[in-house]
Amino acid sequence: MDRTGIIVVTICIILLVVWFVEEQKYVSQSAKSHPATNAVVTVQNQTGASNAAPATPPAPAVTTTPPAAAPVFPLDTNTPEQTIVVTNVDARYTFTSRGGGLKSVALLDYPETISPRWKMEMGTNTVATLNPRVSVPVMAILGESSLIGNGNFTLTRTADGVQAEKSFPNGLRMVKEFDIDSNYLVTVTVRLENTSNESLPLPTQEWVIGTATPMDPDDTTFSYYGGTMWFGGKKTESASLSYFSTNTTFLFLFPRTPKTEYREGASNVVWAAVYNQFFTLLAMPETPAVQIIARPVYLQPFPGDESASRAPPEGIQTALIYPAQTLHTNQVLQRQIVLYAGPKKYQTLARLGEQFRNHADEVMQFGFFGFFSKALLVTMNWLHDVTRLGYGWVIVLFTFLIKVVFWPLTAKSTRSMKRMQALAPELKALQTKYKEDPQKLMQKQWELYRKHKVSPMSGCLPMLIQTPVFIGFYMMIRSAIELRGAHFLWVADLSKPDTLFMIPGINFPFNLLPLLMGGAMLWQSHLQPPSPGMDATQAKIMRYMPLIFLLFLYNYSSGLTLYWTVNNLLTIAQTKLTKNLRDPAAPTATPALTPPPKKKK
Repeated sequence: MDRTGIIVVTICIILLVVWFVEEQKYVSQSAKSHPATNAVVTVQNQTGASNAAPATPPAPAVTTTPPAAAPVFPLDTNTPEQTIVVTNVDARYTFTSRGGGLKSVALLDYPETISPRWKMEMGTNTVATLNPRVSVPVMAILGESSLIGNGNFTLTRTADGVQAEKSFPNGLRMVKEFDIDSNYLVTVTVRLENTSNESLPLPTQEWVIGTATPMDPDDTTFSYYGGTMWFGGKKTESASLSYFSTNTTFLFLFPRTPKTEYREGASNVVWAAVYNQFFTLLAMPETPAVQIIARPVYLQPFPGDESASRAPPEGIQTALIYPAQTLHTNQVLQRQIVLYAGPKKYQTLARLGEQFRNHADEVMQFGFFGFFSKALLVTMNWLHDVTRLGYGWVIVLFTFLIKVVFWPLTAKSTRSMKRMQALAPELKALQTKYKEDPQKLMQKQWELYRKHKVSPMSGCLPMLIQTPVFIGFYMMIRSAIELRGAHFLWVADLSKPDTLFMIPGINFPFNLLPLLMGGAMLWQSHLQPPSPGMDATQAKIMRYMPLIFLLFLYNYSSGLTLYWTVNNLLTIAQTKLTKNLRDPAAPTATPALTPPPKKKK
């Protein structure tokens, strides 16, 4: 390796270490900046035994101090909490009398955590849970105190689910009916009835659809892939946890102004969702809501992870906003919302979007190249079902098939680069001859290209055609729940980095796949000849650019780095094979003419 290579490698290593140190410093500062929370003792009782003593010690519930403009959610803790649990083949739904809503949804087919192998321990026996460790349940209605009272409802088991009911002193009666269906669906019907002899003013209401939360203490992806989202009929908009963070900086250099809430919409909220990398709570109102509002909240610590050195976990609570109005005597206001509480599985969400005609599959966040992401995901699942291979080997096979499909384009690109390389001496001669006349130089260069039937764009065009596929694969692979917990060789979970161990002393993760990926990219860059006319220093820098990718992809999912590594190795094999093939159309390099040596006198 030359001096330039050593400098570039050193800079990349320094940047990687600085990034990790700054990230740890950010976490430490977040822990110190969080205010102490007030513990409120809640009493858990089983259905039909609301006055019985709890079987286990009561767990502390963390309350948060909302912004000044946020509605309060008072709870009469002297009234024992009543819970009803309803289970079907998909999930376990726990309803609470406090707020009269859905306390949590446990997804029976998905484990809560996937333990990385470097920890040398098994994951928990519990399953993935939506809306966990929060005090406000799904479908709690927030507003002025006249709309909430003491916050406690009466729960009743029904044939298809649960009913929550509450009567207020002013004659208002609120009834919520939760009908549980298959495929992670819950239909919620809320009725507000005026049983008094006078008109009742209803304040502005916030109908909570749930809280986005990380899945486990090691879920570092929540900051990137967790948040709130809504669909306005034409496009989706979203906000992640960084939108609210008080310590967020751009590249750790430029401070950003924190936000206390996210409020959007103009009577066009077709659906709203809270989500993390692989799961979502999606609320689809029968008629569009006025707005969506989201706020950051502090969560209860993960069980067994109450360390004071670790920052308390954070989530994003989201609600639909309905306007203030007057409810006349004996008038009933009814609204219906369909909830999807389950995995971000494309096939399921696509069917849901077709059923309700609302593009529910946009929760997948495939982005601008979503067409390619969807096609690639369907194909990957088809290969998995047909071959019965693990998803790691499916990624290897899939990458190979993509290379086969694009083989003609890549071969054409490589041959074009060889032709351009053969013309390098003539191009250099033209640049020397017409260096004072750029217009004439360009004319002569194009004449040379036409003479040898070479196009300088032919080498770039195949790559431009493949770019949407590569980006689509990247967007697909980062959120495919099929990869969660999938094993491959030493990789314990293809949806997370393949950390083998923590380097002693600096507590830095050793991830093998990104290192292999960087090595393969470096090898590939040395096999490709530089473009004719490129400055020597620029050519050296371009050769070591792969190390920048190593810096940014070091902590990404191992499924993505596996794809990138295999793709680079196949490209290397493809490049070597193409170089060994004779190109009949390649121009014959014309040796540069040099003047005869002068005779010595």
